Formats: sequence, C-alpha cells, structure tokens
Amino acid sequence: PSNWTCVAEIKTIQLETRPVDPYSVNIWVIDKDAALYVHAGENRATWVEHMLDDPTVRVRIEGKLYTLTSTRVTEQAEFDQFADAYEKKYDRRPRSENVKQAYLFRLSEPTGT
Repeated sequence: PSNWTCVAEIKTIQLETRPVDPYSVNIWVIDKDAALYVHAGENRATWVEHMLDDPTVRVRIEGKLYTLTSTRVTEQAEFDQFADAYEKKYDRRPRSENVKQAYLFRLSEPTGT
C-alpha cells in the first residue's frame, strides 16, 4: 500500500525473517508515514539477528503478504516519534528508549520497486 494506515487498528502482525530458512514471530507494529516499525527493546532476539544479517522481510497483515526491507533506526528523533506513536496505540512507552541500545527497525518497500 502507499501508506500503512490499515494497521492503525491492528495490534499484532506476523513478521518473517531469514528468507532462505524462514523464521516467523507475532509482533506489535506501528505505522508512520510510508513505513512500519517493529521494536525489540534491548533484546537481541533471533529475529533481530536475522534482520541484521539480511534486511529482507515479509509481513502478513490480514492475510496479505508484503515483502519489505528492514533498516535499523539510528536517529534518536525518529525513535522518539516512534515511541510517541507506540504509547498512543498501546498505552505504554517502549521498554527502552535509547536508540543506541534498543533494536527498532523501519520496514519499507525495497528500493527500486
């Protein structure tokens, strides 16, 4: 989609990492502009490791699959905007809000599509 407002009311999506040997998790999601955001806090979970190795992911939202590219967020200002949206949607702040310690990923359309 041209934007992800369709996930505004959806609490959890399915995220698939590691295309060569797929690994999936159910995860909370935030939509902002033309991207989705997923957050692991300071937990370097298996899916985080996979996305650091290969940024290609797929998400399933209401039965539809989308291939996206993940990028780790490194700017505190972008993280702060995510945290505000996270609090609005889930009624709590993210566990860790230090962009240097937390694993926050922006999911967007692959370049060239």
